[in-house]
Amino acid sequence: AKCQCKMAPSERKNCGYPGISLAECSKAGCCFNDSVAGVPWCFAPKPKKVKKVCPNNPHARANCGFPGISAEACERKGCCFKAQPAGVPWCFYPHMVEE
Repeated sequence: AKCQCKMAPSERKNCGYPGISLAECSKAGCCFNDSVAGVPWCFAPKPKKVKKVCPNNPHARANCGFPGISAEACERKGCCFKAQPAGVPWCFYPHMVEE
């Protein structure tokens, strides 16, 4: 994503070799910008930002606890808790979604 390549030239971490082409840099999954001399032109992108989202569909839940787990114990594990409906996990893993 383009937003992962927006950073100050001084923040760039080299991801290529001297004279690397845009195509080779892109193929390596890196960013390319040759507008500033003296800094890497092929550089590592910023990490993607992700957030945890609790799934709304009860049948998409992946069990994160055990029968009778409390909401507090579930949330301490970094999981979602919703005590309904019957027949599905009430303590379940969140989905990771890119921001």
